[in-house]
Amino acid sequence: MKRLYYSLHNHSCLSPCADNDNTPNNLLGMAALSGIGIMALTDHNTVKNCPAFFEAAKNYGVIPIAGMELTTSEDIHVVFLFPTLESAMRFGDYVESQRILIRNRPDIFGEQLITDAMDNVIGRDEHLLSNATSISVEDVIGLAREYGGVCFPAHIDKDANSITAILGTIPEHLDFRSVEVHDQSRVEKVKELYPIDGKTVLIDTDSHYLTDIEDALYYVDVDTEESDADILRNLFIDLLR
Repeated sequence: MKRLYYSLHNHSCLSPCADNDNTPNNLLGMAALSGIGIMALTDHNTVKNCPAFFEAAKNYGVIPIAGMELTTSEDIHVVFLFPTLESAMRFGDYVESQRILIRNRPDIFGEQLITDAMDNVIGRDEHLLSNATSISVEDVIGLAREYGGVCFPAHIDKDANSITAILGTIPEHLDFRSVEVHDQSRVEKVKELYPIDGKTVLIDTDSHYLTDIEDALYYVDVDTEESDADILRNLFIDLLR
C-alpha cells in the first residue's frame, strides 16, 4: 500500500479571487514543505496554468493533477480532475466555448495571471473567470467521463456556490461518487443533512492564499508499490470514480 497525502482544490494567480503569490511554482513549494504528495490545480473555469504546474512539479517531487473548478449555469462549483494534462487541456478548450464572456475588472476582481514554471507572467485572461458558464450541473458527470476525468461537488458545507446551497440537497440522480467538505469539523453534520452515504468524503482547504495550505493531514491509501507519478495519479483518480 502507498499512502498519498492530498490537496485537491487549489487556486493559482489565474483565479481572480486568489493571491498573486499563488503561482504554480509557489503552490508546489508549499505542498512539498507541508508533506503533501499529490496536489491538484483547480482554477476557476480554466486550465491555462496547468502546463506550468506540471513543469514546476518536476522540481518538488509532488505529483501534479490538472483540474478545474467549474462554475455551472446554476452557479454551482464542481471540481474536475484529470489523469493527464492533455485530457485537461482538451476539457479546458471545451469550457472556453461555454464561457459567458464578461470583461474582467482587475482593480475589483484580480489580475488573472498566466505564468510559466519559473513564475514569469506570460499572459492574462482578459475575461472574468469566476462567473457562471453555460454548462448545467446535469451535464458535469457525463462531461467528466467523456474527457476521462472525475468530478465532485465542491465545499458542500458552504452556504455559497455549493450544490447544497443552490439546490438544497444533492439530487440522487446525480451519481457523484465523491463529495468535498471544506471544514472537517462539519463532516458529521453534513452526513446528517445530505444523502452522501457510500460516497468518498474529501476534506480540502480550497486554497486562495499560500497560507491556506495546511500540513499534510488527509490521505488515501492506494493498493500499489508503484512510484511512477503517472501511474499513481491514475490510480488515485480511479479511487474517486
